[in-house]
Amino acid sequence: MKITMISGRLAGVAAALALAGCANFSGIDPEAKLRESAPPATASENVAPVSDHWWTEFGDSRLDALVDEALRGSPNLGVARARLRRAQAAADVLRGADRPQVNGSFDLTRERFSENGIFPPPLGGSTVDQVNLMANFSWELDFFGKNQAALEGAVGASRAAEADIAAARVVLASNVARSYFQLVRVQEQLVVARRTLTQREEQLRLVGQRVRAGLDTTLEQRQSEGALPEARQQIEALDEQAQVTRNALAALVGSNDMPSVGDLPTLAKLNTSTAVPALPADLVARRPDIAAARWRVEAASQEVKSSKAEFYPNINLTAFFGLSSLGLDRLLNAGSTQWGVGPAVRLPIFDAGRLRANLRGKTADLDIAIESYNGAVIEAFHEAGDALASLRSLARQQVEQRQAEAAAEGAYDIAVQRYRAGLGTFLNVLTAENFVLAQRRLGVDLAARVLDARVALYRALGGGYTSADPTVAAH
Repeated sequence: MKITMISGRLAGVAAALALAGCANFSGIDPEAKLRESAPPATASENVAPVSDHWWTEFGDSRLDALVDEALRGSPNLGVARARLRRAQAAADVLRGADRPQVNGSFDLTRERFSENGIFPPPLGGSTVDQVNLMANFSWELDFFGKNQAALEGAVGASRAAEADIAAARVVLASNVARSYFQLVRVQEQLVVARRTLTQREEQLRLVGQRVRAGLDTTLEQRQSEGALPEARQQIEALDEQAQVTRNALAALVGSNDMPSVGDLPTLAKLNTSTAVPALPADLVARRPDIAAARWRVEAASQEVKSSKAEFYPNINLTAFFGLSSLGLDRLLNAGSTQWGVGPAVRLPIFDAGRLRANLRGKTADLDIAIESYNGAVIEAFHEAGDALASLRSLARQQVEQRQAEAAAEGAYDIAVQRYRAGLGTFLNVLTAENFVLAQRRLGVDLAARVLDARVALYRALGGGYTSADPTVAAH
């Protein structure tokens, strides 16, 4: 009953003080505005979400194992999880800020009192034990919502850290897949390069036979011999790329047990389908990086509210109860009891601009969070649109490339036959061969680009992320 009366009086005192002497925070407002996350006209409703194990759709068990191993032992994911635990601990600390606090204390001091001090004999000049056994109670009454806003800001930071883990998981899995497919591409290019070397060695033997038969000159032989070092150099360059890519993949996975070139599946055995979904209208809700950015906006907004509440009175209810005596033998006597209860009100009147400067800083943090969110939304639709456009274009390019490669192969066969029959020059053979090699390399690159674009699409569509709070993520 007494506490209720005290609280009522404190509320009145606080209101009067707030009207009479609060520091002024007028004119300090955020400048940034959240973008409307309306999807583009090409977006469609009811697009199926991406699987959270999207890499299994490529049909390669070795890739599945590498991604799973990377997700288990990644230092970057470990850092993200540690940041989440830190954010959760900060929220737990603030949860107790507006609840009653009780502390106990016990002091025992042996002290000699001066004979010429304020205490006359027999206490003056004596040495006694001064004992205090106390229980202290305090309760900050959060009338203006400072502690609640700080708590909600900490919860927002915790949710952002949680979304960051999902975003880091998507990035790591996509990087592993892209490095793996780069290694497959190099393997396929090595097949083309070795086939080229074999083909040129056969050409050299043919030219040698014709030179010995007097049908060709040393010019054709030198041209044929010059093509061999070029083919061997390409093989060496591809071997270098393979080793560098294996090293990058090992760093991502955290293991040196990486597949070697020659042990990987061919591009033809991987699922390189170019069938793609439409751009989902709810893309923003599917992206963990956007969810994290939105939670940071929420956290920054609550920090601004908490900073504004600091302009109002800080009101605490304090009380203590305990025992105090001179001499340990008297501590438990009824006369050693002491207690007290009362309010403590602190009101900022002049602080040399500290509170306004703090609020300006928090408001700037909110602007940064809002603009970061806006940028993430723009980038999300940009990335998804690019990935979809690339896959559709690559499908058309592959059709044209296959036709071009078939035509080049036919022209090369004719050039070789004409050369054998003495109806054409060896330069015609080399020219036709260059077109064939260019098309073979292009075919490998296009197939590898399809895989890379699909990985980019899975990442752009959120990698299977599901927001913990869709109403916030899609705001």
